[in-house]
Amino acid sequence: MFRTLLATLVCCAVATASAGCSAQPAADGSKADIAKVLDVKSDFGPEFKVSTVAPTGIDPRLLAQQPLPPGTVFDPPECAKVAEGTTLPQGLKGNMAATTAEGDGNRFIAIAVETSEALTTPDPGDACKKVAFAGGGVRGLVEVVEAPAIDGVRTLGTHRVLQTVVNGKPATGEIYNYLADFSTFRVIVTANPLVEPNKPVTPVDTQRARDLLSAAVKAVRGG
Repeated sequence: MFRTLLATLVCCAVATASAGCSAQPAADGSKADIAKVLDVKSDFGPEFKVSTVAPTGIDPRLLAQQPLPPGTVFDPPECAKVAEGTTLPQGLKGNMAATTAEGDGNRFIAIAVETSEALTTPDPGDACKKVAFAGGGVRGLVEVVEAPAIDGVRTLGTHRVLQTVVNGKPATGEIYNYLADFSTFRVIVTANPLVEPNKPVTPVDTQRARDLLSAAVKAVRGG
């Protein structure tokens, strides 16, 4: 159950584009290459286990919206779409590549996506910068967090927390999501604590996650 909770968090975060920190004109993507997101593996030392996924077709399962339980109540009510997250438009064509690093109690995933058309970066507005939800034995919160300002790129940042009960005990999962859009490219960085046996949960290194987004965008844009 708890693994399902964490998997749902990751999927929601990858799909979510629900909060903003920087909104600037999109940069020219003529020199961009999603394969360059693999270069960020050099940013991680030997204490990290790093794996990569070479450019391949977009996996709709990874980028699909993960719905919350039926009957979930949202506060504010008009912010349900923000809490549920967004997904790529149906039928959109494209490719993706990714680098994953696990170490120091955290997991970081950097994903670069190239699509057949420019993506619209959602803006939750002031009313939906913090959204609570509850229903079906799950409750949680989605809130705006600081995202790096990158010249010519629209950036977004969210923090998502889910709470449930597993074997009669409360269980909590959290994940940070940072997103950058330019031209027909989207770069996503997710960061969450690793759940390891007999070890305390390590807080997410949000500064490292923000730096990773900046580095991934720079790599994909070609410097």
